[in-house]
Amino acid sequence: MTNHHIALIPGDGIGTEVLPPARQVLEAVGERHGITFAFTAYDWSCARHLREGAMMPDDGLDLLRDKDAILLGAVGHPGVPDHVSLWGLLIPIRRGFRQYVNLRPIRVFEGLDSPLRSAAAGDVDLVVVRENVEGEYSEIGGRLNRGFPEEMAVQEAVFTRAGVTRVLEYAFALAGRRQGRLTSATKSNGIVHTLPFWDELVAERGAAHPEVTWDQEHIDALAAKFVLDPARFDVVVASNLFGDILSDLAAAVAGAIGIAPSANLNPEREFPSLFEPVHGSAPDIAGRGIANPMGAIWSAALMLGHLGHPGAAAAVTDALSSVLATTDVRTPDLGGTATTAEFTDKVLELL
Repeated sequence: MTNHHIALIPGDGIGTEVLPPARQVLEAVGERHGITFAFTAYDWSCARHLREGAMMPDDGLDLLRDKDAILLGAVGHPGVPDHVSLWGLLIPIRRGFRQYVNLRPIRVFEGLDSPLRSAAAGDVDLVVVRENVEGEYSEIGGRLNRGFPEEMAVQEAVFTRAGVTRVLEYAFALAGRRQGRLTSATKSNGIVHTLPFWDELVAERGAAHPEVTWDQEHIDALAAKFVLDPARFDVVVASNLFGDILSDLAAAVAGAIGIAPSANLNPEREFPSLFEPVHGSAPDIAGRGIANPMGAIWSAALMLGHLGHPGAAAAVTDALSSVLATTDVRTPDLGGTATTAEFTDKVLELL
């Protein structure tokens, strides 16, 4: 038996509803694959911020440091600005634990139609690799002359050789294990310093990976091609901002934001990695028992793979695929009437 200690952060809204199904699935697949789990839950959330003035305690990272992985539900509440909730919880975890790879797999599943006529099941299977700790989302900048006509805001993008190279190396190695194709998102025709630097480092890593065929696309054209011909892509690597936008666009191509998972990885495993669905807290449907747990369950499968259990991870994704391909069990966001619990029960049955 292999035991893993997992930190659970349900968060806000439907995050508290989709994390229990992910835990149920982990425990079920663990029984079949000789894996046991210990879970420690933390109430870090916007509700905590409203109650205590902080998303998590000052020693939050220390509490997480000895865990094997972190599973998060969702964060966000109308009463707390998004930049407060993000910079109070997720970004400190990502940066404090050097989770510099944000991994977002996208598939069009049989039984769940894409809004695009050209995106067929089995044809669209790509991964967006997003740089996760620097780039356009740096902390360097500020506001001047608040309240005056000449008020201004300055935000500096930060691209370091070490930071860009390590995420590119991860992306090229991943492409080498998949279909051997990589696309780099850039905008070096308009952003004169950081993106030409990015392009130079892509060329360096490409030369070190002759097994991978690579190209680069300007972000505006790339967004169009995600819609016009999504099946052409295998691994797409992008800066923090570009990857953020492309991965949500790709999730929409797959048919629903509620199914999409993500992994915030520290590839060297010096620190725990964090796994979360990308759908957000959805306060408009919270508490109604109809949230789609697929994104959280798929995120748990990514966690299994990261922890060294590819067979268990494949069993979970196969069960998700079977629910969509062989049954009519769908939550309302997918056009059905199933509750969160009914969808979860069907996954467990097929698992």
